[in-house]
Amino acid sequence: MDEQRTKTNEAREKWAKCLKVIKDNIPQASFNTWFVPIEPVKFENNVLTIQVPSQFFYEWLEEHYIDLLKKTIRKEVGPDCRLEYSIIMDNSYPFSDNITMRLPASNHKATENPDLNIPIDINADGLAREIPNPFIIPGLKKIKVQSQLIDSLSFENFIEGSCNQLARSAGYAIAQNPGKTAFNPFFIYSAVGLGKTHLAHAIGLQSKVNYPDKTILYVTAEQFQHQFTDAVRNNTANDFMNFYQMIDVLLIDDIQFLAGKQKTQDVFFHIFNHLHLKGKQIVITSDKSPVELNGIEDRLLSRFKWGLAADIQPPDFETRQAILQKKTYNEGLEIPEDVIEYIAANVTTNVRELEGALTSVVAQSALNKKAISLDLTRKIIDKFVICTTKEISMDYIQKVVCDYFNITLEQLHSKSRKRSIVQARQLAMYFAKAYTKSSMAAIGLQCGNKDHSTVLHACRTVKNLYDTDKTFKKYYTDIERKIKI
Repeated sequence: MDEQRTKTNEAREKWAKCLKVIKDNIPQASFNTWFVPIEPVKFENNVLTIQVPSQFFYEWLEEHYIDLLKKTIRKEVGPDCRLEYSIIMDNSYPFSDNITMRLPASNHKATENPDLNIPIDINADGLAREIPNPFIIPGLKKIKVQSQLIDSLSFENFIEGSCNQLARSAGYAIAQNPGKTAFNPFFIYSAVGLGKTHLAHAIGLQSKVNYPDKTILYVTAEQFQHQFTDAVRNNTANDFMNFYQMIDVLLIDDIQFLAGKQKTQDVFFHIFNHLHLKGKQIVITSDKSPVELNGIEDRLLSRFKWGLAADIQPPDFETRQAILQKKTYNEGLEIPEDVIEYIAANVTTNVRELEGALTSVVAQSALNKKAISLDLTRKIIDKFVICTTKEISMDYIQKVVCDYFNITLEQLHSKSRKRSIVQARQLAMYFAKAYTKSSMAAIGLQCGNKDHSTVLHACRTVKNLYDTDKTFKKYYTDIERKIKI
């Protein structure tokens, strides 16, 4: 015990001398972060052993401070001194609760000590000897990784709108310079079917175009979990870790699947740290924002917030219309514009159902050998699309019309013959007749004490103007869409 204490005290004395030199050569913040946590362990046989908190801590020192360490050790301890790291692996390490994995020192057998003693020879020709990362297995560095990216899910096919503008812009910026922007990690969240998986694939595809030599991988969290389980079962957990640490752009989909899976979260935590430290790009998708995720460790959630979290909202009418137009163009279909507008106006839940509705219309048209028409589309949408029908009142219709034309309810009910107000009044009467069960007399009464003949005339005028006046047709289409939403 006394001998061990003597070795430790001697190590502390020599390390204290080194720290004084190191502190004068680097910023205070860097010194506090990377050198204050180091503990001297022992000095024996001209070898100074220091303890660092983690494998990643060791790698950072190796990458950024090896020259400073080399010169300082030689100056303060002696030209023949060697430095060894002792890396204590805690019980949170992903592979087991009692860690025995270690990298033995050169020409020494591994012991039952749960440390990784990694020697650094600072004397060979005055240069530090390159120590291989214990997770990197020789021969695997150039392995060809199947990216699992789907070519059709590109930026070209990702329709941008106000609902996804931030996420799309950030994703494109990442693809231009993966790992080098402030958006790392990039956390995309949305409800199902709104395009987060599409955007993840688009980032991967564009990154692959811009950087063909980079290793890019898309994987679902479920696949990741199954791979890890198989690796543990087959005693290939090191290979699993090594494989993921080689990835340059990692796209992991539906991270919420890891909720409650402690060991898988542990291994992902270590992979995340390694990739982030090495400047590799990480893209994560989820059905909830980081603050709403349950069953995910706090240490992972805090890392998800390091970069940018961007949500994708349900698409508005214009975006839904553009999505349908793009799909018909890509598939070489000729769909009447009124059919596109009808589907876009009535299927408002998500992109997946929107495209599914269009597919249903096309399929029914082909099966029944009928042309795609608005009447056919109405039948298909009513039958195949699940939607909630809300009660449309005359008051609601009048409010929509007034808001659209920027007029007051009093103006709508007035006797004004101003063209814009007359057209607004006629549209309110028409839609009241179309979407409520009120009689013409009741509609006229609620539209400024007009009689039923005025309502009848208004309905005829609206139909006529819809067919002959493009501007009025736009009024009609816009107001109908707003009434139905």
